[in-house]
Amino acid sequence: MDKRKVIAAYRRGFLTIQECAQILGVESVQMKGIMNDPQFADVPIALKKHSANGY
Repeated sequence: MDKRKVIAAYRRGFLTIQECAQILGVESVQMKGIMNDPQFADVPIALKKHSANGY
């Protein structure tokens, strides 16, 4: 399962932090670091890329 989908489900309230950690195979304590990781931000990665003109 895509980790971004699991984290999105947690952020939307469908999973508890413990359930999210269990699905991802990490300790609940590690979830704080994962939540702060820009790779798992709410904005899709494709939208984060800069356009050709640099904006």
